[in-house]
Amino acid sequence: MANQAKIQPAAQPDVVRALSVLLADSYGLYLKTQNYHWNVTGPMFQGLHVLFQQQYEELALIVDEIAERIRALGEKAPGSYSAFAKLTTLKEENGNPSAQQMLKILAEDQNLLIASAKALLDTAEAAGDEASVDLAVGRIQLHEKNRWMLLAHLEN
Repeated sequence: MANQAKIQPAAQPDVVRALSVLLADSYGLYLKTQNYHWNVTGPMFQGLHVLFQQQYEELALIVDEIAERIRALGEKAPGSYSAFAKLTTLKEENGNPSAQQMLKILAEDQNLLIASAKALLDTAEAAGDEASVDLAVGRIQLHEKNRWMLLAHLEN
C-alpha cells in the first residue's frame, strides 16, 4: 500500500484508464491467440499450435495481474465484452486467416500491446505509481519477446 500513497491523487484516474486499456487489449489478444490455437492448419500446425498455446496461457495470467492492479488502486476492473470493446485498440478476428496471416496479425497486435504498455508506463511514471510502472515494463518485455517469436516464423 506504500506505493498507493505515493500516487498523485489527481493522476490516479489516468493510471486506471491506461491499465483498463491494457487489460482490454490483453484480453482481446488472449481471445484471438486462443482462436488461432484452435484453428491453425497447414505444415506449421504443430509448432504454431504449441506457440499459440504458450502465448495465450501467458496472457491469461497477465489479464489477472492487470485487473488486480486496478483493484489495488481501489477501482473496479472492466470485465465484459462490451467494456473491452470500448477500450481496446485491437481489431476483432472474424475471418479465417492462413497460418502466415495469423503470425502477421498477432505480431501486429503485439505492437499494439507494447504501445498500450508504454502509454501505461508514461502515465504511471508521471503519477509516481511505481507498481504500475513495474507492471508496464514487464508487459513491454514480454510482448517484445512474443513479437520476435512470431516474426521469426515468417523468416525464410
